[in-house]
Amino acid sequence: MLRAGIEGDDGTERVLDTLLRFGPYGLSLARLKQEPHGIDLGPLEPRLKELLRTPSGKVELAPAPIVADFDRLRARLAAPTPDVVLIGRRQLRSNNSWLHNVASLVGGSNRCTLHVNPADVARLGLGERAVVRSAAGEVVVPVEPNDAIMPGVVSLPHGWGHEGSPQRVAARNRG
Repeated sequence: MLRAGIEGDDGTERVLDTLLRFGPYGLSLARLKQEPHGIDLGPLEPRLKELLRTPSGKVELAPAPIVADFDRLRARLAAPTPDVVLIGRRQLRSNNSWLHNVASLVGGSNRCTLHVNPADVARLGLGERAVVRSAAGEVVVPVEPNDAIMPGVVSLPHGWGHEGSPQRVAARNRG
């Protein structure tokens, strides 16, 4: 039986022994352990052409969808820098929104707040709430001054907005 010939103290070592035995040099984990300074397997030989399975036969570092978006990216980089940049924020307790419908995990303070550096709160004249607008729409959210956010950046957690959701708990805590 094949398994009877595989050696190793645990599952990881047995997998390694199996891979070594089926490799091009017919080695084993026991043989490697006998040679603590290594085994000279000869000079390296090119194998990329043999192993590469892309349609072009080349290493494809820039897939077509990314290359197709370069013009839009260049235009965006050439545009004036906005006064404020919006970034997302992950939250452990909401786990990308799928915990929003679990009543025992929704309690506590509102986690769907806009983190804004205190200097920007003053500079922009923000009060308790702010309107956040993007190309996708706009929301009104509570402002939470936070000096962990650098000036010129605001942070809003993603995964909120359960208005009209059939999930009762999430719809009551829609963010």
